[in-house]
Amino acid sequence: MQNEEFKIGFGKKVSFYKKLKRKAFLLFRLCNEPVVKVYHGYGTASLMIIFGHVFSLSPLPRKKYRQNFWTNTFALLRSFMVVRIPGARVRMQWGNKIYEATTASDGFFRFEWQPETPLSPGLHKVLIQYYTNENDFINILATGEGSVYVPHNNQYAFVSDIDDTFLISHSSNLRKRLYVLFTKNAHSRKPFEGVVNHYRLLANAHTNNGNLNPFFYVSSSEWNLYDFIKEFTRKNELPEGVYLLSQIKRLAEVWKTGGTKHATKFMRIARILEAYPNQKFVLFGDDSQQDPTIYAGIVKHFQGRIISVYLRHVYDKNISNVKELIKNIEEAGVPVCHFEHSRAAIEHSYKIGLIERSQEMEMKSLGIEV
Repeated sequence: MQNEEFKIGFGKKVSFYKKLKRKAFLLFRLCNEPVVKVYHGYGTASLMIIFGHVFSLSPLPRKKYRQNFWTNTFALLRSFMVVRIPGARVRMQWGNKIYEATTASDGFFRFEWQPETPLSPGLHKVLIQYYTNENDFINILATGEGSVYVPHNNQYAFVSDIDDTFLISHSSNLRKRLYVLFTKNAHSRKPFEGVVNHYRLLANAHTNNGNLNPFFYVSSSEWNLYDFIKEFTRKNELPEGVYLLSQIKRLAEVWKTGGTKHATKFMRIARILEAYPNQKFVLFGDDSQQDPTIYAGIVKHFQGRIISVYLRHVYDKNISNVKELIKNIEEAGVPVCHFEHSRAAIEHSYKIGLIERSQEMEMKSLGIEV
C-alpha cells in the first residue's frame, strides 16, 4: 500500500515539474514537445515530393512584429533553438497506401512517391505522423500538415535565389549581414526596388485563367529561417512558391548562417529540373557568392532547358570572374542580364519575350517605357 501511495505521489510530482517546465518554455515562445514541421513540397501529375523535420524542441510561430532591437534579436536566436530527433519514424498515408521513412541525423525526412492516379494542378494536402511502434501498437507522438504543389503546364518556370537577389541581405559583408539578420524582422526587412513588380509580371506571363507560373526559391539560408522567408514573401506580395533551403543549424552555429556549402544548392536546383523534364526555366541570382558558378554549371548540365539567367550586381571584388562565367553561359546560347536595378531586368524580360506585349499597360503603370 505504501509503495502504491509513493508511486502515485511521485507521478504527481513528475507531472507538476513537467507542467512547470512547459510553462517556462512557453514564456520564451518555445515548444518542448515533439513537433513535425512539414514544408511545402512539389510534384507533377505522377510524382510527389515532400520533406520536413522532427523536433523535440522548436520555436513557436511568431505572431507580432515589433520594431524592437531585443525582440527581433531574440526572435532570430529562437529560430536556431532547435533539438532535432534523429532516427524518428514518420509515416504518411496517400490513398490506400502508407509510406514510411526515418529521419536523418539532423531530424530531416523526405518522401518521394508516385500517386496511384494522376493529380490535377494545385495544392494537395499531406499529413505526416511521428510515431513509435511497440508490440504492434502504434503510438502517434506528433502530426504535421503540409502541401504538395503541382504546377500548371505553363510555358515557363522560375528558380530564384533569395539573399541579395530579392531580399537585401549584404551577404558579402559578415558584419552587415548579421546586423540586419539580428535587428530586423520579416516585416521590416526590405526587397530591392522593383523586384516584386518584376516577379509578379513573370508569374502572370504567358498564362491562362490565372494559372500562375511556378516559382522555386532555392537558397543557402537554413531551414531555421523558413517561417521568416515565407512571411517576408507574403508581406511583400511576391509570388507564392516552393522553398528549398539548406541544412538546419543549431544555436551555436547561428553566426554561420548562410555559409552552407553551395554544392548542395546545385543539387537542389538539379532535382527541380529533373522533376520537370519538359519545362523551360529561368534562373535568378546575384554575383556576391556562388550563383554565377552554379548557374553556369546548370546551363552546361541541362542544355536547352534554361531560357535566361539574371544576376543582380551587388559585389565588385570578383567582377572579372563573374564576367568570365557570364561569357561561358552566353556562349552556350543562354542570354544573361547582369543588372543593378530591377528596371533593367524587367526591360530585358520584355525584350526577349518573357513578358508579353499584353502586359505593356501594366509595365507603363510602373513607369517603365517599352
